[in-house]
Amino acid sequence: MSRIAVVTGGTRGIGEAISLKLQEKGRRVIANYGGNDAAAKAFSDRTGIEVRRWDVGDHNACLDACAAIEDDCGPIDIMVNNAGITRDATMMRMTFEQWDEVIRIDLTGCFNMAKAVFPNMRTRGWGRIVNVGSVNGQGGQIGQVNYAAAKSGIHGFTKSLAMEGAKYGVTANAIAPGYIATDMLSSIPENVMEKIVAQIPVGRLGQPDEIARGVEFLTSDNAAFVTGSTLSINGGQHMY
Repeated sequence: MSRIAVVTGGTRGIGEAISLKLQEKGRRVIANYGGNDAAAKAFSDRTGIEVRRWDVGDHNACLDACAAIEDDCGPIDIMVNNAGITRDATMMRMTFEQWDEVIRIDLTGCFNMAKAVFPNMRTRGWGRIVNVGSVNGQGGQIGQVNYAAAKSGIHGFTKSLAMEGAKYGVTANAIAPGYIATDMLSSIPENVMEKIVAQIPVGRLGQPDEIARGVEFLTSDNAAFVTGSTLSINGGQHMY
């Protein structure tokens, strides 16, 4: 029977690429989305991947959604926490609402979804959790104290969760993408984008499928000895 994978934010951008890659590898994928019904339906019609809507920042909604998936489809084997938003502003101008919304979705969302699946994964003795961080969670970025804090938190969260799951066959890893060619970058002015690309040693933006291939490996049987790791896929922009 196919392993069941849930991908949050799984209908657009990096999430879409991850959903498609896992489907290609024989997983039964359920793609979560937060609000754009038309885009989610178009994605599902195009790919055949089931979509379900809930707010990853709502703890009870996450518990209920995962319980419903397990009732309808079977046990969730793979959880990819990809959902994320940006609300950029410098510290002087950032409102509490901008801070809180990003932390709630990007970081608390990881806790909510892991909390929903980790106990059953541990009981069954197999599970893969992959959390999508960011190069800006590793190196920081002007105008992103909220986003950088959330993504940095993901990296620490992942290591601690890995320690708790290791002896039960449940791995937890993170991927830290660099600048990837998705709609999230569409609002960046061209002159600013040129400066960003100039800082990337390989000389280009990454592609969503390059992130998806990393996720596919970390969720496979072949990655059983990899846990607590952060896989940086950033074209050499940040190394440590």
